[in-house]
Parts: sequence; C-alpha cells; structure tokens
Amino acid sequence: MNTFIITIAIVIVVDLILILLVSSYNHFQDYIIRINEAEVNIDATLRKRFDLLNKSIGIIKETTKTEDDVLDIIPKIRSKKLTNFELDRELYDAINEFHVIKDKYLELQSCKEFLKIEINLIESESEIVGLRKYYNDIITDYNKLVKSFPSNLIATLKNYKTKEYFDGNNIDNEKETVKL
Repeated sequence: MNTFIITIAIVIVVDLILILLVSSYNHFQDYIIRINEAEVNIDATLRKRFDLLNKSIGIIKETTKTEDDVLDIIPKIRSKKLTNFELDRELYDAINEFHVIKDKYLELQSCKEFLKIEINLIESESEIVGLRKYYNDIITDYNKLVKSFPSNLIATLKNYKTKEYFDGNNIDNEKETVKL
C-alpha cells in the first residue's frame, strides 16, 4: 500500500512539474509572438515616416526652387542595413532637418502637400511613441520570464536571452546629465 501511495505521489509531482514547464514554454511563445507583432508594427510606422520624408524631398526642391541637397540623410539610409532602433534614430535626425528646412523656406508653410506631410509626420510620431511603450512593456514581461524561476529553465533550454528595450532616444539625450 505504501509503494502505491509513493508511486501516485511521484506521478503527481512529475505531472505538476511538466504542467509548469509547458505553461512556461507557452508563456514564452505568447511573448515571442507579441514581440514580433510589435516589431512589425514599428517597422511599418518607420517605413511610413521614411516614405513621407523621401516624398518631401521633391516637394521641397520644387517649391523652393533650390538645387541644394535637402534631407540628404534619406538617400544614405536607403543604402544602409539598419535595425529598427537605428532607423528610428536616423529618422529622428531627418525629421529635425525637415523642421529646419521648413523654418528656412517660408514658402513651404503655404504648400499644402508639404503641410500634409508635416501633419502625417506628427501623427506618425504619436504612433511610434505608443508602439515603443507597447514594445517595452512586452520586453519587460519577457525579460522577467527569462530571469525568473522556473521559467528560466525553459529559457536556458531554448536559449532565450533577454532583449533590449526600444529606447527611442536620440544619441545626444544619452549624454545629458541631470541637474539638481
């Protein structure tokens, strides 16, 4: 009778461990899917921003009748293989240049096509801020799974590593110090 109870107890413990491991694995799969979805959405928004800035080059040159290179960072981006993080930073610089050009050439402020691009860039900034927050929230939960027991056992077995946050900061922002 004692061996029967011990056998049942062992089977129950093994089943509970298996259920726990399967549950942890499924949590990882859920977060991986959500991370991939967030990355696709960020990529689409960044592509939209790139396309808007690319389109604005022709409008700026046509409206201002300038032969100068404007937003010359955009053609350079085309030739690079960038991560979403790097592309976001490059586009941030291009958008800053876009605003400098807008202030330099007053005739752009009366160009409907240019103003439409500016509005779309502002809307895309709101989108990217929301997507960054969503992505970072998912990454926080994912990283907790990677580091906490018992899910870290699955992370070790499947070689899941912690992921970096999408900070969205300009490189110059990282160098700033806080003044008290």
